Amino acid sequence: MYAIVDIQGQQFKVEKDAKVYVHRLEGEEGAKVDFDKVLLLDNEGKVTVGIPTVEGAKVTATILSHMKDKKVQVFKKKRRKGYQKQNGHRQYLTQVQIDGITA
Repeated sequence: MYAIVDIQGQQFKVEKDAKVYVHRLEGEEGAKVDFDKVLLLDNEGKVTVGIPTVEGAKVTATILSHMKDKKVQVFKKKRRKGYQKQNGHRQYLTQVQIDGITA
């Protein structure tokens, strides 16, 4: 059984006991969170597609840790003009473990 769920504007394919990195969520480590925006549900070959979400479906997860992603270098340059700009970015992430999918 798997589901495609919308978590803060991003879509993830999740299964039971899967670990997923999502944008930073509110809550302490060890807290339970529920995701109600289930877009697709596959229960052993029986596929249910939501319009836009599947009614009554819910994904429960546990927050494992809060962290920062790897640094991404942003470099801009215009040749022959002497223009260079360098910037870096580190995204705040939360690692969640999927506890279960209910239909």
